[in-house]
Amino acid sequence: MTSLIAGTPVPPLDRRIDITDMVAYAGATWDWHRLHYDMDYIRSTGFVAPIVDGQMLGALMAQCIQDWVGPDARLTKLGFRFLTPVEAGSAVRCDGVTVSVESGVLQCDLTVHILDSEGEVVGTAASGHAEVKLS
Repeated sequence: MTSLIAGTPVPPLDRRIDITDMVAYAGATWDWHRLHYDMDYIRSTGFVAPIVDGQMLGALMAQCIQDWVGPDARLTKLGFRFLTPVEAGSAVRCDGVTVSVESGVLQCDLTVHILDSEGEVVGTAASGHAEVKLS
């Protein structure tokens, strides 16, 4: 990891979230909301595909920051808000920027972007803030 100062970018983490990922996540979290699998219900709400559980976006943020800072650092706080629903099968990218590093605590802003088939950003799924205790 490079020297950490305000403005240091958080390396991006790209993922495609498919229905298999969603089922595994639902099983791990016991979150079986119909919006994530029931096509009749999904269509009745105006969507055309299962919607990714928003908490998966938080998990993606946690993985992005933890992969970057390494196993000896600890994510101590993560807050985020949902901005745009993500459909199953979508490609997403989590990245961010360092806000501050003081007294061994790293503060970062994070964003989960929705990507098109060419890897270009077409929307923002979530934005958040993380605090990490560095070792």
